[in-house]
Order: sequence, then C-alpha cells, then structure tokens
Amino acid sequence: MSHAHEHENHGSVKSYLVGFALSVILTAIPFWMVMGGAFTKQATLIGILALAVVQIVVQLKYFLHLEFRSEEGKLNSFSFLFTGMVIALLVVLSIWIIYTADALMMR
Repeated sequence: MSHAHEHENHGSVKSYLVGFALSVILTAIPFWMVMGGAFTKQATLIGILALAVVQIVVQLKYFLHLEFRSEEGKLNSFSFLFTGMVIALLVVLSIWIIYTADALMMR
C-alpha cells in the first residue's frame, strides 16, 4: 500500500472539525431537551434515541472513516453490523438468562 493511498484513508483537518462540530451539536440538543423540559418524557426519549443513531453514523463516518458507498466500505459495513449484532445478542441473551435464573431461584 503506497503512502498516498494510506493518506486517502485518513480524514483531513476539515473533516475532523466537521465531525467534531456535528458531535457537539448532536450532544447539545438532547441535553437541551432534557434540561429544558419542553417535551414529554416519551418525545424526549424518542428524540434522544434518534439523535443517538445519527451520532453513531457521524462517529463512524468522520472519525472511524467507515465509508458506506465503496465496495470496501460495504464489506466494512457488513463486518461492523455483524459485530453489532453479536454484541446485541450477547447483551440481550445475558440479561434474559440472568432474569430467568433469578425468577427460578425465587420459587
């Protein structure tokens, strides 16, 4: 891999600043939603979850340089999604096992 190709995989200062600005904004909005109290609890929760998903995409694109359009980016995206699925299954099934074990021990 040439030095020029390695440089292409890394972001520029401008892209890091854009990512940082978006991250700050996407963190400040949920903070304002909670502290302002202008929304119902359900609307606040939905807003926080939606902005969290956008925050994840911003982090992946601007800081981890995960491209979603190129052929290599698609492979990386599938690898990332598979890893996320394994982690989610591990957490959910662990909670289920612990809850079930607790329920059985209380009999």
